[in-house]
Amino acid sequence: MEKCFMIEKIMSASEHGMIMRDYLKKEIRISRRALSAIKYKGGKLLVDGQERSVRHVLQEGEKLKIIFPPETPSAFLAEDELPLDLVYEDDVVLIVNKPAGIPVIPSQLYPSGTLANGLLYYFHAQNLASTVHIINRLDRNTSGLMLVAKNRFSHERFFKMQKKREIHRRYLACVQGTIDQDQGVIDAPIGRKEGSAIERCVDWREGRRAITHYKVLQRSADWTLVAVRLQTGRTHQIRVHFASIGHPLLGDDLYGGPLTLINRQALHSFEVSFIHPFTGKLMHVHQQCPGDMLRLMHEPINLEKI
Repeated sequence: MEKCFMIEKIMSASEHGMIMRDYLKKEIRISRRALSAIKYKGGKLLVDGQERSVRHVLQEGEKLKIIFPPETPSAFLAEDELPLDLVYEDDVVLIVNKPAGIPVIPSQLYPSGTLANGLLYYFHAQNLASTVHIINRLDRNTSGLMLVAKNRFSHERFFKMQKKREIHRRYLACVQGTIDQDQGVIDAPIGRKEGSAIERCVDWREGRRAITHYKVLQRSADWTLVAVRLQTGRTHQIRVHFASIGHPLLGDDLYGGPLTLINRQALHSFEVSFIHPFTGKLMHVHQQCPGDMLRLMHEPINLEKI
């Protein structure tokens, strides 16, 4: 039998006498839409094992079980058995280390074999009545850490955190040429490049503001290794910004990077950190670069000291 996501709580003295609807909205932060889904799409609100309405008056010591409705994956998302490098997992979220070369979601060009296809297979192998909710995407040829919500309710929480910039990510990038200054900020608006559905460019007239912070870690005559933090999250932001200052990413042929040292953009999402919205625990996860980027470096980087 498939497992639906659920939350269990024991009512405290301070919650005695609260109407369940108020408790769900204030303490669990369940939206009106989520409450409607619980009521009409197969969820349940149980108090000491008995189904109750949102008008129930809670009593100290009662056990409240919130069972969210099962989720139906899109008809366009099939299951594919793929190897997954799971770095962290709990009931609401997982962190996966995506290899370069794998798209995140299906498209006309890549209808199967994507990370989402593999995650759906994994969810169903665990008997989860859920579909895949991607929190942050990476380009097909970018490697590294990605957050994935395991149900719609937790995705809402993480989506709000992302909008408030409460989820922090950092990247390692190897760019062409030598950057002389030890750190810097690229503040240049990004928009679509005219005539292209994919490519972006710095657009001072109609682009949206984009800010990239970087710190130099290693240098050679041919390249510079930088740690990057995004203040904004525009499509292709790191790739466009470094190309705009004359230092395209190695291997990034879309934006002028040379293919002599690596055959994909030398970009890796090495760190993600956030306050877990359900446990309140600080999550701080690192993941070392794959071999193709490690071979470019003088020596491996101690990620915790960047």
